[in-house]
Amino acid sequence: MLRALGVESFEELLEEIPSHLRFHGEFNLPEPLSEYEAMRALRELAGRNRNLYEYACFIGGGAYDHFIPSVVDTILSRSEFYTAYTPYQPEVSQGTLQAAFEYQTMICELTGMDVTNASMYDGGSALAEAALMAHSHKRVDRILFSAGLNPFYKQVLRTYCHGQSIGLEEIRLAENGQLDLEHLRELLQSPASAVLIQQPNFFGLIEDGFAIEPIVHEAGADFVVSVNPISLGVLTPPGEYGADIVTGDGQVLGNPLSFGGPYLGIFSVKRELVRRMPGRLIGETVDSRGRRGFVMTLQTREQHIRREKATSNICTNQALNALAATVYLSLLGKQGIREVAEQCVQRSHYLADQIASLDGFRLPYSAPFFNEFVVECPVPAREVIQQLKGQKIFAGLDLGRFDPSRKNQLLIAVTEKRTRVEMDRLVAGLQSVEKN
Repeated sequence: MLRALGVESFEELLEEIPSHLRFHGEFNLPEPLSEYEAMRALRELAGRNRNLYEYACFIGGGAYDHFIPSVVDTILSRSEFYTAYTPYQPEVSQGTLQAAFEYQTMICELTGMDVTNASMYDGGSALAEAALMAHSHKRVDRILFSAGLNPFYKQVLRTYCHGQSIGLEEIRLAENGQLDLEHLRELLQSPASAVLIQQPNFFGLIEDGFAIEPIVHEAGADFVVSVNPISLGVLTPPGEYGADIVTGDGQVLGNPLSFGGPYLGIFSVKRELVRRMPGRLIGETVDSRGRRGFVMTLQTREQHIRREKATSNICTNQALNALAATVYLSLLGKQGIREVAEQCVQRSHYLADQIASLDGFRLPYSAPFFNEFVVECPVPAREVIQQLKGQKIFAGLDLGRFDPSRKNQLLIAVTEKRTRVEMDRLVAGLQSVEKN
């Protein structure tokens, strides 16, 4: 192989990588173990993890600890779903296609949009794909995005747009934490393909979609909204305030946290944009005997059509995660998802009021929030988090990870799972931090 490649050694293949970045020496690997010894070692390693059965979790920032009914996992574990990968032969994959069709229908009802695809990888990739789609629609090499986007989504967005030579500009937030509409108007004096916002934004605050939409559309740009699907149980769906593309992460819909994935990317559009949509679209039809059936209506990925005609190079969808969302939404129904959302609102506002009454702690933003809010602490947030771990509490997300100027800010999320006892424990824990 080395002769065929024209090199003397394997190390020559690595010369482009600086020497100090390459591993030198022997790997520190343990001696071989028997099956029993290996299982015991793995259990010991697993036992070191801090888990949500023992800790009260107030961490959010894009992934949330919601209750998942046991029937979701029961249905997902059925072999006809669990082993199904992707419908390369759609006509013999009716069960898989129907599950995707039902998912699409429910997400359309939730978002108020016309068409939903059969899912994307996660919320970040879905938003980035929306940016590329808007660019192909408007053909302007400039996209504006809110400073209130999830920082991880921003990174994915920059990666996607860099290769396309699309310029990105950030819209700042006003003092109350919502999008600065005057800055948006100022930036839209020059053409842009799209304006991207998050609803609620990364800091948990609810944006005024009805105020943003006319500014965006009068400037000729597409309006893209990344949502928390649970919030749509109580908030106006983006389709009702004129969004052109709606994305989001479906992790909150029956999918566990699972060390950060796999998750589920939601992608919905207005009907007139359907031909530009990435991924797959499942449709309903009847066969030659008049029986109900399902078909792969659209799949605009480069594996199936000419590369220059493809809308995306995304390789597959998250069918099993989408099925989890479908089962979850079916179980809850319209009233159930509203109840979950209302509990998130009520519990988070109770906790926010309790924390705001503590000396040394304050809520820096005045805008309304859904289930997540920022707390300004008297000490760095990482110290708060570390101290409360000793009390079996995951206190929240350290915003200093993303912006050094926010090192004293803690992002706290509350779901329907958080009890009053847990929230009061968090408040007492913050009081003890305050005294140190």
